[in-house]
Amino acid sequence: MDDIRQYEILPVHVLMLSILVLYLGFFLNRRIRFLSEYYIPPAVTGGLLCSGVIAVLYSVANIEVSFDMQIRDLLLLVFFSTVGLTAKLSTLKADGKALALLVFVAAIFLVFQNITGVLIAQLLGGHPGYGLMGGSISFAGGHGTAIAWGAEAEKAGLQGAGEIGIAFATFGLVAGGLLGGPIARRLILKHDLAPKQDANTVAAKSDTDSYENEAGELFNILTVIFVLAVCVAFGDSVNRLLFAKGVLLPGFLTSMFVGILITNFADISRIKIHPTTIDKFGEVALNVFLAMSLMSMKLWTLAAAAGPILIVLMAQMLVVTLVVVFIVFRMMGKDYDACVISAGFVGLGLGATPIAIANMNAITTRFGPSTKAFLVVPLVGAFLSIS
Repeated sequence: MDDIRQYEILPVHVLMLSILVLYLGFFLNRRIRFLSEYYIPPAVTGGLLCSGVIAVLYSVANIEVSFDMQIRDLLLLVFFSTVGLTAKLSTLKADGKALALLVFVAAIFLVFQNITGVLIAQLLGGHPGYGLMGGSISFAGGHGTAIAWGAEAEKAGLQGAGEIGIAFATFGLVAGGLLGGPIARRLILKHDLAPKQDANTVAAKSDTDSYENEAGELFNILTVIFVLAVCVAFGDSVNRLLFAKGVLLPGFLTSMFVGILITNFADISRIKIHPTTIDKFGEVALNVFLAMSLMSMKLWTLAAAAGPILIVLMAQMLVVTLVVVFIVFRMMGKDYDACVISAGFVGLGLGATPIAIANMNAITTRFGPSTKAFLVVPLVGAFLSIS
């Protein structure tokens, strides 16, 4: 297309727009019954609508809008730091069996995902390598993994592997946000599920209630900001050190591990880091990150290969649905926690950990907390990121 006018939106304006996109998502979810009943995250609703408008501008008015994503990258580190700060070893011991089982299921799922991608690639007359790009590399691995392995695949002779991987990862991000809620809704209605008030849940609620009035105090907010800054800074330092030694890990993973160390050291030392404040920071970082990610998708770049991509996507959606309904839900105990974990697993399998958390948050906001799910799923997401 000739004479494309390009406009780049600066970071602070990206932040402003992402919040407006979230407002739009909340507004539409309240007004459109389908969106609320099937627990579609507001960031997905607003983000997709925004990216659609940008695609129309490109197609009709020859205007290409791009975004400076510096703030988004920082928000991802902040979000995973909050995940680490909530991962206490005492809770992890209680849910260790569930974590081990879900990691095992995730490993098996990756195999099924790759087999599905390769089979479809061969049926369409393509190289099996493209099938791997349409498997765990792009879907469970996400954009970062797709970009990294796409570059290696292109060096090996698979032309356009990087672009194809990004396309799969983009579609997967959307599908993961749209599919998790309906599956959870079906499981909740079929099995008449509700949160159970076990000892861990009661303790967590008690801790939350005890800090609720303190969450907005300046001292507590500054403390959490400082701790999050430590997680991000030390995580980055650890990541650079590992990179120098040839060990490649996602930046968010090291920030999360620093958070785990800090929160458990604080427990041992009887230092209180206010959980409600941490949760609020994590919720804000997650939703703004997702809004930025989804509103910045260049949907027009996916049009050329939309047919084959949609075939692969539908197959992968079927695979993850079968695995979640017949394996994950059953192995996790067929209870409310299992349902929330299942919704999160859909996000992990098709999109990324933030989509998994958004799916779970959409359910728990309506029905009640699931401490087990919010501990286990992010750790399994970390396993998928380094697999």
